Amino acid sequence: MIFSNTSKHTIASILVNGEKKEIMVRSADTLLTSLRDSLGLTGAKLACGNGDCGACTVLVNGKPMHSCLVLTVEAVHQEITTIEGLQHSPMPKAFVDHWAIQCGYCTPGFIVNSHALVTAHPEATEDQIEEWLSSNLCRCTGYKEINEAVKSVLQKKQK
Repeated sequence: MIFSNTSKHTIASILVNGEKKEIMVRSADTLLTSLRDSLGLTGAKLACGNGDCGACTVLVNGKPMHSCLVLTVEAVHQEITTIEGLQHSPMPKAFVDHWAIQCGYCTPGFIVNSHALVTAHPEATEDQIEEWLSSNLCRCTGYKEINEAVKSVLQKKQK
């Protein structure tokens, strides 16, 4: 909900990680900027700034989105989940267990995207995993460990 409008800023109410937050935003502020600068949620990273790399991936109503491309005002009335909201998901531990972390810059985006994949497709095929992971880029790995982490969570879900 948008509460008030000043000449340059608006007070917006957004739902992040299950909590309602009120923040001051400009009409041009991206969700990534608001998450990091206004709310201190620094897991999503600014890398390319144009939606190509996935380092800024968050969930909007359960679907992965590049938060550098979403305006904060578009997130009003949406449910936002960041890496910080996934502490009870098995995916972060799977990434650690399978050494899928490398330098760590892209890791939060991969974890968020992978969490969404196993939630949407609990019996995902190799092709689906490859397709979903293609929306995130990593310069430090060949994706083998990331793929293994995702598969390990899928296997546990299928038991």
